Formats: sequence, structure tokens, C-alpha cells
Amino acid sequence: MTKRNLLLEIGLEEMPARFIPDSINQLASKVENWFHTNSIGFQGISVFSTPRRLALLVRNVEERQEDREEEAKGPAKKIALDENGNWTKASIGFTRGHGMSVDDIYFKEINGIEYVHVKKFIKGQDTSHLLAELKAIITGLSFPKNMRWANLDLRYIRPIKWLVAMFGHEIIPFEIAGVRTGNTTRGHRFLGKEEIELSAPEEYEEALLRQYVVADAQKRKETILAQLKKIGDENDWVIPMDQVLLEEVNNLVEYPTALSGRFEEEFLEIPSEVLITSMKEHQRYFPVKSQQGELLPRFITVRNGDDHHIEKVARGNEKVLRARLADAAFFYKEDQKMEIKAALEKLKNIVYHEEIGTIAEKSDRVRKLVALIAERLNFAPEIVSTADRAAEISKFDLVSQMVYEFPELQGIMGEKYALQKGESRDVAIAINEHYMPRNADDSIPGSPAGALVAIADKLDTIVAFFSLGIIPSGSQDPYALRRQAAGIVQTLSEKQWGIPVESLVGLALSLVSQAGISKRSEEEIYYDLIQFFKLRLKHMLQERSIRYDLIDAVLGGEIGTVLSVVDKAAALQDASGREDFKENIEAFSRVLNIASKKEVHGEIEPDRFENTYEQMLYKKYLELGKKAEEGMDTAAYYQMLADIKPEINAYFEHTMVMAENPDVRENRLNQMAALAVLIMKLGKLNEIVVK
Repeated sequence: MTKRNLLLEIGLEEMPARFIPDSINQLASKVENWFHTNSIGFQGISVFSTPRRLALLVRNVEERQEDREEEAKGPAKKIALDENGNWTKASIGFTRGHGMSVDDIYFKEINGIEYVHVKKFIKGQDTSHLLAELKAIITGLSFPKNMRWANLDLRYIRPIKWLVAMFGHEIIPFEIAGVRTGNTTRGHRFLGKEEIELSAPEEYEEALLRQYVVADAQKRKETILAQLKKIGDENDWVIPMDQVLLEEVNNLVEYPTALSGRFEEEFLEIPSEVLITSMKEHQRYFPVKSQQGELLPRFITVRNGDDHHIEKVARGNEKVLRARLADAAFFYKEDQKMEIKAALEKLKNIVYHEEIGTIAEKSDRVRKLVALIAERLNFAPEIVSTADRAAEISKFDLVSQMVYEFPELQGIMGEKYALQKGESRDVAIAINEHYMPRNADDSIPGSPAGALVAIADKLDTIVAFFSLGIIPSGSQDPYALRRQAAGIVQTLSEKQWGIPVESLVGLALSLVSQAGISKRSEEEIYYDLIQFFKLRLKHMLQERSIRYDLIDAVLGGEIGTVLSVVDKAAALQDASGREDFKENIEAFSRVLNIASKKEVHGEIEPDRFENTYEQMLYKKYLELGKKAEEGMDTAAYYQMLADIKPEINAYFEHTMVMAENPDVRENRLNQMAALAVLIMKLGKLNEIVVK
């Protein structure tokens, strides 16, 4: 069977850089699934993307679908045949609907019931007759933001300007938003030709390169990195590589050319974080440092074009940056006049959320929550004092001109301004740290005071929004509550703080309720919060490659401390590789399953035991309970549970729990319930799948 290459290109007005990677990955995934679903063979897919295009080259596509045989299931046998064994209208209609006859019927048993089946031979169609279906894939792509243009109904990331759809030399005909497919693409907007006619799909990448478009995003990124390295080596500079910035710059250009510029040394008097943020966030420039790590009055930018008139381009970028830095210098100078007390007064008039209150009110709750958490963790007075002051003034920099202009600097400027105003270094550091971790790659607060305020602030935010019924669902999480909960879990885990998640939630919920914010019952809010944190813990354990059923087990009951969740999951994961794991879990599960038959449990009365097996198991129960109270390593606790497996098995072999005598039955259920409590310290072990 002969093969051809397929080229699919969507030409657009410039797309937002941050949306391009997901868009091209989505297109490639959908096209790949389409080929598999339609049983059309191909060798591989190459992806291309620039600010103006999303494109795929599918190599060595089969010219025809594979012939295939499909099995179709029909009515049950008792419906397909009447009492005389004749075919009914149901069976005849079923076969006719598949283009077959009752002679083709055979029966197949499913879950103990026989059903009518037929096998259909489906001859493969020519690939060229099916490729127009790719139109639905293009129009079906989803984007974070869409727009409409002209009088068209289509909503898309940006207006479609051209479409290329080629199967070998053949054009695949379809039309989207008034644009018909063809074999004509476009080069660089300023350096290349307006139209480039392609005679074959495999010409695509090279043809665009001749017109100043590096279509392969990875090759474009490698080009940028090589140019940055060359400039750095030539000048003995260090260029710190921010991967997020690199990705964005890469998706802003089609033909990259890196160049350097400079700014006045007097701007180095501004905090380096301000300079770097201004360069990165506003101008997409790479900052430059010396070999000793000091920020230099230099920057590197990447031009979307060649090196013609590069000096003029550098001067233009310098002029733009100079204006930005002049603004920053003015803001920084003006902020020196700000007093912390006056800034805190301003926070009383700034609404955090219309149904939650002002930032000052939130800070007050955070301060109270810090004190409650610190009390339960038994922190030293000096740490509590530092955390209290940090919580009190943690948001004061939000009213500074610098943070108003550069929101990314909240906390960072708070630390610097706090030091300038005479606050202790520990308090200043905690102000900065209370926003940490700011993202998935960020570290947790280093100081205990910073971690206390960070947990309290994030927890107050989560609980307040849950109290209003604002709960993340699907991809909707406008207040980043998942990220904040993950930050709490990460901090508790790495700090190894022994406070149960249930206690934390309860403390924050009581403060939010006292503030009159809640619109739901405390029971509902509490339940939703615990489930929410269980999902965050589940995600954390999945990242550590813990088995799914072990995760379900350790999160089946109360959460407890994050550290205990991690320890229990690790202990069970380790134990699951041993030969006796299956038998141990089966024994524990018998106890848990029968204990669940009784909702209210009473005291065990040993004088009601009727055999030695009850007594032996009771003795082991007392020993285990004593060890549990004393505290012990989780792995050792599991082994102690495993050691009473013989007594559990002997008990069930010689004891009928559901005895006819109600008093005996009651006592035996109480014994099972008491033992179940000790087993549940490791988790809901009857959730574990054993084979």
C-alpha cells in the first residue's frame, strides 16, 4: 500500500505566547487520535508552531483504511427467539440494521446471559475521502480565551487568515470562517514573502526557513539559547536562565536574533528584584549578571527578525527600558515616605472580596489563626512574637506604589520596606516568605515564623471562599485555592509539623464563622474542606508513586497529620512487596468489614468471652493498644498488627461473631470494633486490592 505525507497548517493573527504550547499539543493529540480511531496507519507526527501558525506534518500516511472486522451485540437470547425457537422481529431487525441476516447470528455469554452477536466485515475507505473530517478537529480546539471577528459565528483564539491542508500533492478541500484550504503558506510578516506555494508537504519546514520562519519551536528555542550563550561568552557575562521567560520569548518570535543593550548604572540603586521584574515581566528581557553574581546594567532581548540595523534596535529597546526604570525609581523613592502604621490604616478601606471583607479584616483573622496554630505546636515565645508581628503587617506593602505597578513584587518589597522602617530581620523575612510557595517550583518558607503566617494566610483564604460556596470545580479555580492548599500540604510535610489537618481546618473555620462570613452550615463547609485537602494529599502521594489503592486506604478515615499520611503510605507501599501482605490485609479486612455492621460501639466485657480465642485476641489487642499510646514507628506498628494475624484467623475460625445470644453478639461486635479502631490508625485497609 502506497503512502503519502499530510500537512495541516492553521494560519492566524498573532496568538498570545502563553497559549501556543497547549494549542499545538492539543491539535497533535486530536489528529493522532483521529488516525487511530479511523484505523489509518502513519509513521509519526512533527509539530510546528509560531505566533502566527499551528501546523502538523504527518509522515507516511496510508492511502486507505485497514479492512477490519467488528463484533456487534444485539438483544438477549430470550428476546431474540420465541417460545418455538423462531427468530423474533427484534433479532431480524438487529441483523438487517447491520446489513446481515439471521444466518450470521451467533450467541455469546456476558455476565451469565446469552446475547445475539454478529461479525461485520468493514472494507477500508480511501484516506483522501475521510480527511475533510479534520475540519471538525480544527474548529473543535479549545482555548483559554476566544474571540469573534467580522460577522462570523466562529469563536477562536485569533482570526484565521489562511489554511493549508495537503495530502501528498492533493489539496484536502474544506472551508472555515470563509477561508478555503490550499497549498499556500506565508513567510515572516516583514522579511519573507506574503505567499509561499508548496508542491509537497515535506517542503514545508525548509520553505519557511528560506522566508525567515523557524517553524520548529524546539529548534527556535535552541537557536535562542545558542545566541544567548555566544553573547554571554563574548562578554564574560552570566545570563540566568528563566525557563518560563525563555518559553514565552520563543513563542513571540518566528526568526530570533538576540542582542544586548544597556541602562544607566544609577538604576542599580533600585533593588535588583525590581530591575529584574521590570525587565522580565514588562519587556521580556533577560537580565545579565557578572561572574560574581552581581546584576549588571545590561540586558539581552530577542528580536523577531534578522541582524540588520541591530544597533538601532538596541537603542530603541534601551529607550523603552529607561522609561520603565525611571518610573520604578520614582515609585521606590516615593515609597520611602510611607509609614507602616499609615499603610495599615489604608488597608481598612481596601476590599479583599465584597463578601469576605477588607484586607485589614483578613489580616486580623490571620493573626488570630497564627496564635492558635503556634499554641498547638508549642512554639517558643520569640517565634510566636515574630509571627504575630509579621501577620499584623504582612500586607502593608500592597498600598505601596511599587507593588501597585509590579504586583509580582508583593512580599519582596514588604521585606525591604519593613527593614527600612526598623522592623527586625526575622519579621521582614517572614513577610516575604508568607507568600511561599508562590508556584509549584517554589520552595516553602525557611523560617518557622514565615511558615506559620504562610499556612494561616492560605488557610484563611481557602476556608473563607469555601464558606461562601466558592469551591474549585473542573478547571475552574479563579482564586488559586488548589495551589494554596498544595502549599499548605507541602509546608506541613517538609516542616514535619505534627498538627492534624482536621484541627487546622477547624481553627480557621471557627474564626471565619465568628466573622459572619459563612453562607452555609459549618458541617457542610467542614466536610467539603476535608475532602478538598484529601485530594491535595492524594495528588502528593501520586507524585511519590504510591499505589492508588494504598492512597485510598490511608485517606479512607481521618487525615491526621500530613507527616503521618506520608509515613503510613510509605509503610504500606513497602509492606505490599512482601509475601505475607495479602494474608495480612485479608485478616484486617475481615475485622473492619464485620465491625462496620454496628454503628454504636460499647465496652468489651471479658467475662462474657466464651472461648480462649476471644481471650487470646483480647490480650493481643491490649498489648497493641498500649504500644499505640506510647507511639512508635509506622512500619513497626504495621508489623505489630501483622503479628496478631494468627490470633485474628483463629478467632474467626472458632468464633461466630453474630451469635444467637444478643449479649454475646454485642460483646463480640464491640471487640471487633475496638480492634478496628487500632487497624484504622493505618487506614481503611479493606480498601486495598489484593490478588
